[in-house]
Amino acid sequence: MLQDFTDISSISKSQLTEEEALQLADELSGKLSEGEIPKSDAESLKRMVAGLGDARGALRLTFAKSLGAVGYEALPILCKALRQHQNVVVRRASAKTLNLIGNKDALPYLLEAFLKDDDPVVLGSSAGAMATIGPDAMDSLLGILKNPDCTPFQVGLINLALSFIGSKAPEALLEAADSDVAEVRVAAISALGDQIQKSDNLRAQNRVFQALEDVSADVRAEAVTLIGKSCDAEDVETLLLKKLSDEDTQVRKNTALSLMKLDALGAIEQLKMAEKKEDDPDVKAVLKVAINILSAKND
Repeated sequence: MLQDFTDISSISKSQLTEEEALQLADELSGKLSEGEIPKSDAESLKRMVAGLGDARGALRLTFAKSLGAVGYEALPILCKALRQHQNVVVRRASAKTLNLIGNKDALPYLLEAFLKDDDPVVLGSSAGAMATIGPDAMDSLLGILKNPDCTPFQVGLINLALSFIGSKAPEALLEAADSDVAEVRVAAISALGDQIQKSDNLRAQNRVFQALEDVSADVRAEAVTLIGKSCDAEDVETLLLKKLSDEDTQVRKNTALSLMKLDALGAIEQLKMAEKKEDDPDVKAVLKVAINILSAKND
């Protein structure tokens, strides 16, 4: 845990006039251009954090880069500002600056901000900073998915973060794909997509194929969608066709859409048969769209 005795009330009340902020930004820009690290004493750090609340984006960026150049010594005040500053602009900029630093000691504060802040930009920037930290943040991100209060917005951000981390921690993703928690398996399967596309990882591909038979419909639906984005039709058409008769409506919808996206022209007749047997009107509509589009391409 970071140790810092800075009074947050003094940070929150610390403000720069427009002229002071411009002058400080000019000084800092000069130091950065010369490769000089800005001062890291308490007063200097407090002034730079105050500058993160400036209305001018270019100036905020200068203050963020300057704090980023200071690095570890700026972590305590940035973490405190992220969690306690009354100005949401400062909280947002603090999270983005922690992203620049990318130190795992900030992880508890980023995690707390992701769980408790009510500003979506703070949440997004905190997730981005955790992704930059890398594999050390994976357990924390996956742990959030086990929380029943985790919102769809948070789930989406976690999935993006895991996709970013996945290239650095492929084994951890494969392990997460075997979790007892369905939400964790969904996220892990989704994150494996980048590995399949970029590195032709056969273990990742096989794990996604295995997910087609998962007990959770959400996992199966995610696997079907991912296959449609990441694979070639000739490799997966037979696997997908079996999911047209899945017991879950969303899986059947996603299967039809994936076959359509893959331009699986050889699946047209099976799609027609599935459409005749389908009772759910929403699935039937998706099947018709897939059939029409594929048939048009086959002419």
